Amino acid sequence: MSSYFRFIAASSFLAARWRARRLRDRASLERYQAQRIEALRSHVVRRMACYRPFRDRPFARWPVIDKAGLMAHFAGMNVGGIGIAAVRDAIAAGADRVGGFVVGQSTGTSGNRGYYLISDAERFMWLGTILAKALPDALWRRHRVALALPGLSSLYRAASSGSRITLGFFDLAEGIARGADGLAAFAPDTIVAPPRVLRWLAERGMLRARHIFSGAEVLDPLDRQIIEAATGRIVREIYMATEGLFGVSCPLGTLHLAEDVVHFAWEQPAPGSALQAPVVTDFTRRAQALVRYRMNDLLELAAGPCACGSPFQAVRRIEGRADDIFHLAGPDGAIRMVTPDVLRNAVVDSHPAIQDFRIEQTGPANVRVRLDSRLPPEADALVRARLAARFAMLGLAPGIVVIRGIEPGFDRKLRRVCRIWQGCGLP
Repeated sequence: MSSYFRFIAASSFLAARWRARRLRDRASLERYQAQRIEALRSHVVRRMACYRPFRDRPFARWPVIDKAGLMAHFAGMNVGGIGIAAVRDAIAAGADRVGGFVVGQSTGTSGNRGYYLISDAERFMWLGTILAKALPDALWRRHRVALALPGLSSLYRAASSGSRITLGFFDLAEGIARGADGLAAFAPDTIVAPPRVLRWLAERGMLRARHIFSGAEVLDPLDRQIIEAATGRIVREIYMATEGLFGVSCPLGTLHLAEDVVHFAWEQPAPGSALQAPVVTDFTRRAQALVRYRMNDLLELAAGPCACGSPFQAVRRIEGRADDIFHLAGPDGAIRMVTPDVLRNAVVDSHPAIQDFRIEQTGPANVRVRLDSRLPPEADALVRARLAARFAMLGLAPGIVVIRGIEPGFDRKLRRVCRIWQGCGLP
């Protein structure tokens, strides 16, 4: 890491810590956000062709865009005018740069890949910000951080040569068992990994890090309970996607949205649901716009503030993705939407021994549940009955098939609830 980028990372670290102390209530936070939105608005109107037609329109009336829209208008939404084809070609050739910018791609979990473009300065701004939120003593205390994450990008590797952060990268493609010895030998004091990896390590007494962060997948309460019981430590979350950093848990374990770097608006994905889908605007992105961008995630927001005192919105839990919502046909032919939380709770509440499962919509009125083969025989009927009762309350009567056997698979993201039919494909 050059002295210039080390300076950017340190400056961003200190700025994030300053904001955490200065923005102590919602009023001050909202004033700060309004200032940052205006600065970003001015920048994108001046530098990006897609936003020039909206220069005289109030920001709240700017269009909401999704991944497909961003990919379709890629060249008009970055300062270099770089097209999506150039980014795809570079990545296919094994390169990670185009026109002086760092480029990368998402894992394609939702069925289509997203691509991004950032500057080197933005990489190190990201690094400083995430360290300030996750490891606030990182400027004066050394840390050994293990990253066992799928598709490790240039964002993560920006930190690899920091003077006080020693990073170990662990590839999950061949399974955690193959890398477990190397992970243990690395002896991290901090680990960032998908919850099922953390759970695998915890169940075998191999999770000894002082700071445990779940990332890359939804942290299911089942996994949290097992990890925390085995380690005696709070599992914290890092809410991050290809699009950027969106939240980090406080030391109490509450996930807080990173509202000092991202503005969140909200949409309701299904009528009557407590879940909401975020529309995000990232203040820090200058090379490529992320302005009023509709995320595919489903969040349940906390009704009140966290005991830690932060004014940043607390999240009760990240529930899944919008394309995990089941679209089931009722007896009258009408399609009704069922959100992942409803499905998950019905299965988990069916039998106290259930610690893992998969729920899949396989047809217009067909649901398949996969259970651990070690469960008692009566679990199948209990799960089927509980789900049927919940569906009946919604005016639905789909066919429910319960089978035994779950493949662990550490080389792809875990999605316990997944709409295969006209949806996301296999998890």
